[in-house]
Amino acid sequence: MGREERIEMLRKEFTEINTYNRPTYCSECGGVMVFKGLGEYRCEKCGFLDYDDYGKARNYVEKHIGANAAEVAKATGVSQKSIRDMLKEGKLEIAKDSVIFLKCEICGAKISSGKYCPKCEMNYHHDLEEMARKARHSGDTFGYSTERRRGEEGAKRFKRE
Repeated sequence: MGREERIEMLRKEFTEINTYNRPTYCSECGGVMVFKGLGEYRCEKCGFLDYDDYGKARNYVEKHIGANAAEVAKATGVSQKSIRDMLKEGKLEIAKDSVIFLKCEICGAKISSGKYCPKCEMNYHHDLEEMARKARHSGDTFGYSTERRRGEEGAKRFKRE
């Protein structure tokens, strides 16, 4: 995997963050929903308890160990795509005795959660660290740094017209 491909992969991961239908306002009184953890939200006005997609799927899987994505989706109303995303993000894990599995996106090995097997994940993060180290030394920041580039001391970034 080349440098440009890795950069594009990182940008894609950053822009495709799933919010999992987080409740922001209470469906009972209109109050603000406050995050309590593990996909659970409580209204600050009336105390009504609600869950985002992760909370719904997690609660169902805890009560129905070994349920597949189709069963979870049907019972909770959470889309199968969101369930797959939760598996790839490591929020949910496939049961150990399941015949269904995920594949490592690099080598194709069977995994129960995430995108990469432990070996490929270690190599992937090692490569990212190496890229960041080289970028720091070369001054190439991919547009994510507040540091000035060398040779710009005293120069204005923007000019008013």
